[in-house]
Amino acid sequence: MILLNFSHPFTPGQLAEVEKLTGQPVEQILALKTHFEQDQPFLPQLRLVLGQVPFTPEQWQTAPILVNPPSLNTITALLLAELHGRMGYFPPILRLRPVEGAFPPRFEAIEILNLQAVRDQARKERY
Repeated sequence: MILLNFSHPFTPGQLAEVEKLTGQPVEQILALKTHFEQDQPFLPQLRLVLGQVPFTPEQWQTAPILVNPPSLNTITALLLAELHGRMGYFPPILRLRPVEGAFPPRFEAIEILNLQAVRDQARKERY
């Protein structure tokens, strides 16, 4: 699996948690920085970031991709729309949570959110 990481670096322990949750090895991590300039439009900045991903159109559509989204919600929303357009479906995303009482602060991987399954289920509510 390929992990597109739009947030902080992963520790070996966090990667082990991700592999346990997905049942797949993380074969590649692409660290993508999403520190955007607030006084500039976000879409061009996002497309510059995604331009660093060396995928062909076929790879976007077929590679096993997991996304660790950025923490800024507007960038995440834009990212998911862009990825859906490139991939043809919503990618699964990783949910992290703070470890209570940890010093220094750290996070643990606790859930994979299957956005496409959520979307497909929600479609049934339209009728």
